[in-house]
Amino acid sequence: MAENSFAGKLERVLSDWVDLQWSALVGSLKEIAPRARGRLLDVGCGNKPYEDFFRPFVTEYLGIEYEATFELTSAGTGVKLPDFIYDGVKLPFPDGSFDTVLNVQVLEHTPYPGRLVCEMSRVLKHDGLLILVAPFQFRLHEEPHDYFRFTRHGLRHLCEEAGLEVLETRSQGGMWSVIGHKVNSYLAFRVARIGGRAQDMGKLGHERKVKERMRVWTLPFVGVSMLLVALAARILDPLFPEPDEMMNVLILAQRKRMQSR
Repeated sequence: MAENSFAGKLERVLSDWVDLQWSALVGSLKEIAPRARGRLLDVGCGNKPYEDFFRPFVTEYLGIEYEATFELTSAGTGVKLPDFIYDGVKLPFPDGSFDTVLNVQVLEHTPYPGRLVCEMSRVLKHDGLLILVAPFQFRLHEEPHDYFRFTRHGLRHLCEEAGLEVLETRSQGGMWSVIGHKVNSYLAFRVARIGGRAQDMGKLGHERKVKERMRVWTLPFVGVSMLLVALAARILDPLFPEPDEMMNVLILAQRKRMQSR
């Protein structure tokens, strides 16, 4: 099915709508995109799925990936590739090179998250902005390189240790979205086995290429069920909010200007 056909576009729209985690993530990123400026570095960019959100507000959008694992993912064979590859230890840029650094759902995949936050802080200009998203509740993915989940307090601590001032924290998705996303993930990946099709649409870029065959005969049941689950979650989240439950945490942090003595 051609992705630019009407049927392909409709499939992607429906897929995004039932993917509660993706919907919450994209909604938050679109809201904060106007706060990005200047040169932007997307650390762990994959196939750059967020570039279109930020392009209108920055002068340059550059992506970088960890060489050892990127080639193993489905994004490694995509059309949009990173501008830079690095060793996973030191970002290959001088101090203060960027006005904005973006890091979306990458921190859980490094065994030393504090080091990565320090590196992102280093390449930020003074008063530069870090946009950081990390999962609080999410299934295992990109195994075996899936090490952590983060609370807002843990992310704040990592940022402050790296010389960053946290300006704002946001929760992505509520309790009902968490439950709905887990149910829909089970239906999609365990029952219907549509991971390969999702990658064909440009999703799950940071995971290994899925080779198992889709169970086409389950799609009528699974498709309707996922739509109903997503609808219920979208209705229940605002009606019965639970502030201690979320899928992801978004942090906006600013590089502290050095105080003159």
